[in-house]
Amino acid sequence: MLKAILITGATGMIGKALTDTLLNKGHIVHHLTRKSTISTNPNLKKFTWDVFAGTIDEKCIEGVGAVIHLAGENIAEKPWTKKRRLELTESRTKSIHLIYELLKKSSNHGVKTVVSASGIGFYGDRGNTLLTETSAAGAGFLSAISVQWEKAVDAGSQLNLRIVKLRSGIVLDIKEGALPELSKPVKAGFPAALGKGTQWMPWIHLIDTVNLYLYALENETMNGAYNMAAPGIVTNEQFMQILAEAYHKKCWLPHVPSIALRLLLGKMSEMLLMSTRTSSDKILQSGFEFQFPELKAALRELVLTKEAPVNN
Repeated sequence: MLKAILITGATGMIGKALTDTLLNKGHIVHHLTRKSTISTNPNLKKFTWDVFAGTIDEKCIEGVGAVIHLAGENIAEKPWTKKRRLELTESRTKSIHLIYELLKKSSNHGVKTVVSASGIGFYGDRGNTLLTETSAAGAGFLSAISVQWEKAVDAGSQLNLRIVKLRSGIVLDIKEGALPELSKPVKAGFPAALGKGTQWMPWIHLIDTVNLYLYALENETMNGAYNMAAPGIVTNEQFMQILAEAYHKKCWLPHVPSIALRLLLGKMSEMLLMSTRTSSDKILQSGFEFQFPELKAALRELVLTKEAPVNN
């Protein structure tokens, strides 16, 4: 069994699910948070830090054997002003820099592995091109932030750490993330594809996301970047059709025009309109098995078993 595991960004959707799973498996989990809180679970220990101020509780690394780096301001929370773009980038890069600086000067840890989040946005808008982990980075802000994120994480190789970067597609959960927002117009009876609808939309079930982080922690043959998306990748139109079916609806409305999304969301519309057709071959060849490789089964599990279906 691994030693204690330090998680940054532990209060997010993935961080909370990972924490619960790790604790259930008997691990000790360390959280880095911005506000001081007390845990009632003796195996969950919380420590404070301030990424932008450059402060961190040095005790957070004591006895730790691996780091899961999820920290980062929410991409979709606020408009992408110049100031916000800087915050989004530095919350990801300065945070891991703080961890590495602490590892350099501390001897009371056994950290050998860092598993970090990254984004499929690394590739930018690439149309129908099949993208593997060796494909070049694309253009646009989502690509730029992912490139800088991964570069900061890769600095850990100078400390002889095993680095695994999981380039995540849309993580599907019924309560948090993108799915509840995408479901709102569907449940209201107004499902529609976004933009042209032909843009590829990588996705992954939250259960597979958690399992993949655990797999990366334990599988020492894994190194470098991996596309964290299910094999059954779909276009936006296909996604909305399958989602509508899960709620016993039909996609009958015209597509929401790209220009309307740009007027409404500004530069943030990049998230909805970019096309990223990713390959899952590398993660499959590592031996990882998806519980939900196809979207229909994933949405059936999420919608039909966790939320009462909405009928006409």
